[in-house]
Amino acid sequence: MSNTLDKEVKNIIPHDSELEEVFGEAHFTEGPTVAPDNTVYFSDITFTHQADMQAGHIMRYHPDSGETSVFRSPSGMSNGMKFDAQGCLVVAEGADFGGRRIIRTDMDTGKSDIIAGLYEGKPFNSPNDLTIDEQGRIYFTDPRYVGHESVDQPVMGVYRIDTDGSVHLVIADSGKPNGIAVSPDQKTLYVGSNDSGSLREMPEDMPTYTGRMALLAYDLSSDGTATFRETLVDYHPEHGPDGFEVDAEGNLYVAVRDKTRFGIGIYSPNGKELTFIPTPELPTNVAFGRGDLSKVLYITAGGSLFRICVSIDGYHLT
Repeated sequence: MSNTLDKEVKNIIPHDSELEEVFGEAHFTEGPTVAPDNTVYFSDITFTHQADMQAGHIMRYHPDSGETSVFRSPSGMSNGMKFDAQGCLVVAEGADFGGRRIIRTDMDTGKSDIIAGLYEGKPFNSPNDLTIDEQGRIYFTDPRYVGHESVDQPVMGVYRIDTDGSVHLVIADSGKPNGIAVSPDQKTLYVGSNDSGSLREMPEDMPTYTGRMALLAYDLSSDGTATFRETLVDYHPEHGPDGFEVDAEGNLYVAVRDKTRFGIGIYSPNGKELTFIPTPELPTNVAFGRGDLSKVLYITAGGSLFRICVSIDGYHLT
């Protein structure tokens, strides 16, 4: 890091912090999340048209030993993941021969439950990322970027799974939702729109008309409903954000996929950019460590998992 960082930046990124690659042998990393024991789980999305029909993997990184191993394969084409307050692993499974559902795994028994597989009797488009509020409700985004499967939902929306198992469409006006997070005070639901203009990967010589590319803030009510409040950051005409997380003070750590400047943008709750962490590959998502490692920020980018120390504790469910 540069020694010329201003005071505000130094309060977030220590001047001696360096980005470190801890694993670099995946196809496409996504969805990092940190278990109560500080083990890091992340998705290796093996797009079938690129990876010789590999079926996706969930990887497990041990910070004490530095070793990374396969936790689950096939992964159901897992993408975003979070640990809930009970220590269960909640996973968004996407399309491209994936599960197109939300599952929850008991880490003691290894058994998984499908907690959302259909909405109004039809499969989801491709669950992408998720977050959990302090009442135990799960919010997840449902766009479509890859996959041969039919698109069955009429909107690329944001859904809420209540603790009784009921599923509700709560946002239909975000564009093409991707990353998602709840603020520490539980009053804001952040949604990132990255509207690529197509439902699958297109050839480079076939341009598409992109839609909303923005970081959005919604007022989140105590009953779990969400109302659009404002656009915090507009990235157009570059690509919008991928995944993101919040720290204990409510700042957002956003995977910015602007090809002219890609890395982790750190923003205040009102959308002011505080600093930027460049990454050597296009980033996809972030997660904070816990306990003694709560100031360690893990970053998935390209086929790698990185980490860097920050100055503010990450926010976790208690």
